[in-house]
Amino acid sequence: MQQPNNPLHGIKLEQIVTDLQAHYGWEYLGCIINVRCFTDNPSVKSSLKFLRRTPWARTKVENMYLNMLKQQTK
Repeated sequence: MQQPNNPLHGIKLEQIVTDLQAHYGWEYLGCIINVRCFTDNPSVKSSLKFLRRTPWARTKVENMYLNMLKQQTK
C-alpha cells in the first residue's frame, strides 16, 4: 500500500540514525535526546537495538529527522 501522507515511508531506521549522526553528531544527539545509546559509547548498531525496543525514543528520533529535513529544504 502507498502511504502518500507519511514522509517516513520507505526510509529505514538505520538510514534515519545514520543521517542524523552525520548531520548533528553523537554529542548533539545525546544532548537533545538524552539516552545512553547516544551518550555512552554510541554506535549505529546500539542505537538501532535501543530504538527498536523503545517507542518513545524512536518517535523523538523520527521527529528530529523530520525537522532536519524541513530545515534542509528551506
